[in-house]
Amino acid sequence: MSVDRSEESGPSRSVEVERKFDVDAGTPVPDWTAVPGVASVTEGEPRHLDALYLDTDDLALACAGVALRRRTGGPDEGWHLKGPLVDGGRTELQWPLGDGDTLPAAVATEVAEYTPSPLYPLARIVNDRTAYQLLDADGGVLAEFVDDAVRTIDLRTGENRAWHEWEVELGPAAPAERAAREAFFAAVTEVAFAAGARTATSASKLARALGH
Repeated sequence: MSVDRSEESGPSRSVEVERKFDVDAGTPVPDWTAVPGVASVTEGEPRHLDALYLDTDDLALACAGVALRRRTGGPDEGWHLKGPLVDGGRTELQWPLGDGDTLPAAVATEVAEYTPSPLYPLARIVNDRTAYQLLDADGGVLAEFVDDAVRTIDLRTGENRAWHEWEVELGPAAPAERAAREAFFAAVTEVAFAAGARTATSASKLARALGH
């Protein structure tokens, strides 16, 4: 993977705290206003996401709990570097797409903290997503709920996989205290299970794409 040194701007930074659920395709989305604090839910916004994941031959990034992808589509398209899971959340750095699939120098610098080895295509994940915002009484975003139809290919083996899942990720108006967040997720889980969802069988889309 070559490196583009023309894009040196700093990344945006966020912390991703979410819960995932497996669900059968076609399952109606839950009534999220049954979750305490959720006053309304926005209409669904369709998004087509196409992500190429990269790693070293010996999967150094995956072994460190890190994921690197170049994703097109959706409001946050670009290069993403997700760090290891810490205290229930993953820090995510994001850079603009740049030109073609060339790795920006700023991204390469961050990746070098985990491995100096060359990067190669690992998996492609195509996701047809419908996204909804769960709002509080003041219109603040408590969480984003996404209904995902996922198709993947393991680029090492050529194996294709497909499944359906739901994700609920905390938003800027989510409870700040850990106990309150856990109570919120407990209510989310109860509503999701009542609608037909199940505990997720894999920790991430990438892990599942690779058969884990």
